[in-house]
Amino acid sequence: MAINLSSIVRNAVKPPRIIIHGDPGVGKTTFAVCAEKPIVIQTEDGLGNLDAACFPLARSFGDVMDAIASLYQEQHDFKTLVVDSLDWLEPLVWQAVCAGHGKKSIEDFGYGKGYVEALGVWRQFFDGITALRDDKGMTIVMTAHSEQKRVEDPLLPAYDTHDLKLHKRAAALAEEFADVILYAALQTNTVTEDAGFNNKRTRAVTTGQRVIHTVGQPAFLAKNRFNLPPVLPLAWADFAAAMPGAQ
Repeated sequence: MAINLSSIVRNAVKPPRIIIHGDPGVGKTTFAVCAEKPIVIQTEDGLGNLDAACFPLARSFGDVMDAIASLYQEQHDFKTLVVDSLDWLEPLVWQAVCAGHGKKSIEDFGYGKGYVEALGVWRQFFDGITALRDDKGMTIVMTAHSEQKRVEDPLLPAYDTHDLKLHKRAAALAEEFADVILYAALQTNTVTEDAGFNNKRTRAVTTGQRVIHTVGQPAFLAKNRFNLPPVLPLAWADFAAAMPGAQ
């Protein structure tokens, strides 16, 4: 097909693919299930007492893909898919890779080759949820736990950052697919105090308020493609109201 001015189309606005990560218990899952008409794919038993529609706990990668396929093929009125969580999905991805190659462990491939093979399975998952976004108009919210990782930057001294608790190859792929990555945490400030003998000490003090960071910093992974405020309350209503077009 020839490309010319008659082939120009207007790009349709699509719901976002969101990853929210943070420490256990900060409120990631509660945030996610407050989205519009959610349905949860559980890879961990993290719903607790939250009232939300959900598939049975996934025991295999096939269970996850079957749930995605049912949402794509069957009639329903769900508006948001919640995947809880990505880091508990990762062992199911490894399990599928090992079963397909007759291996007992992802390490049995040697020299990191198992993690490269796993990217193909991860892409099946991300392609599936993207199809729900593109063809069914569903918002995608994926939770993940955070993990402190060491960053070796050639332009800066080495530093620690809060990143996705995934293998680095899977984490990079997840970051690429996500339109929004939110870092959830307790709001923390630093105060400088007199320690005596002309010495000062700095300590962290939390306000108790739970927030989401939408713009990345050296201390944590975050990003967004919607010009969101850098910090918002950890509440779906506040996040949704800040999204372009929400009004």
